[in-house]
Amino acid sequence: MNTWPTLTRTLAAWKTRSGDMRRRSHSWRRRIAVFLAVVGPGIITSNVDNDAGGITVYSTSGAQFGYTLLWCLIPLTIALYVSEEMCARMGAVTGKGLSDLIREEFGFRPTFLVMLAALAVDLGNTVAEFAGVAAAGEVLHVSKYLTVPLAAIFVWVLVVYGSYRSVEKIFLVACGFYLSYVLSAFLAKPNWMYAARETVLPSIHINTPYLLVLTALIGTTIAPWQFFYLQASVVEKRVGPRQYKHARWDVLVGSITCMAIVFFIIVCCAATLNASGQTNIPDAATAAKALIPLAGRWAGLLFAFGLLNASLFAASILPLSTAHVICEGLGFEAGIDHKFKEAPTFYSLYTSLIVIGAGIILIPNAPLLKILVLSQVANGVWLPVVLIFVLLLINRRDLMGDYVNSWGFNVVAWTASIVVIAITLILVYTTITNPASAGLSGSLLHFH
Repeated sequence: MNTWPTLTRTLAAWKTRSGDMRRRSHSWRRRIAVFLAVVGPGIITSNVDNDAGGITVYSTSGAQFGYTLLWCLIPLTIALYVSEEMCARMGAVTGKGLSDLIREEFGFRPTFLVMLAALAVDLGNTVAEFAGVAAAGEVLHVSKYLTVPLAAIFVWVLVVYGSYRSVEKIFLVACGFYLSYVLSAFLAKPNWMYAARETVLPSIHINTPYLLVLTALIGTTIAPWQFFYLQASVVEKRVGPRQYKHARWDVLVGSITCMAIVFFIIVCCAATLNASGQTNIPDAATAAKALIPLAGRWAGLLFAFGLLNASLFAASILPLSTAHVICEGLGFEAGIDHKFKEAPTFYSLYTSLIVIGAGIILIPNAPLLKILVLSQVANGVWLPVVLIFVLLLINRRDLMGDYVNSWGFNVVAWTASIVVIAITLILVYTTITNPASAGLSGSLLHFH
């Protein structure tokens, strides 16, 4: 007799539950869609940091000291996330680039000095990226007089004729090619348990070569150009306060994936080069060649391909960052979504940096070492200044409102910044006073 009311209640309960499930499913789909719409600037900025100079530092670390420097990757991931997250937050809240904010809040004179530093440092680093292209081509038995001009044309056409959305998709695909280092590491057959232990248990050695390589590792992780490019990308993508939490996840994913690639590069070189006694590796190209007889041809070729991808990737973005810094500081139109006629200064700067950077590599007997040393010193001087600007701006309540740093975040941010500044200045001092002891006479231990 009570069957019908019971059935009705059961059906009603099922409908309610089904409706709840649909709403939850819709909510998750919407969150994923928003994240995918926002994702890009954080992942790209973090991963492009693994450029030719960075890969050389990681290769040298693994070859010279084996697994013993892996412990620093976890604190470096935190430092990278903290520094980049602040810039992403400023871009989302203010809708302005970092150079633009410095000009508005501190005046034109500090901005002009920042612009000069950006131009000098990034030009040196752009030269280093085309040097990476030439080195990768050498491993693949292709002349630099072919690879470097083709690379320069490719990155120029990519940016000048692409929209922000299309260029970002290509950059995200380039991030995926870093997986070649993961494959190289597995082909090297390392001691994974030992690598895991060294990652979580610090193994610190108090000697000059170890401390210099550790300093270079830290210095190569956080670079001033990252702050400007990331914030400009967030603004150009029109990420606002409502999408900020998704942008924060984008930065977190980028920081973790960036340092994961560093882990695999160090492990690969530790398992092969260090284990066989080849501890003096002058550059990433030498590491790629040395891997072939030790881990097989595919491991070496994958390593060289990763170097080529990283160099092309960075050669596209470093000039972009510089063009953003200068155009924002002077009040000119900037951004990939503008046509050449709409932003002539922006694209002219981008073109000039590529032409000069690639051209220097093609000059016979060009003083590449001096250029790299000078860009390293300039970058070291520039980094503390930019970090202090970022921290002062992010704590301005009249600028950021409720999005200023919390007390806890400020403790982490200032601590990470002070450590990075101190170690960067140590490396600059060592480079100036005794470049040979810093390994610069035989390697590209430069932070970019």
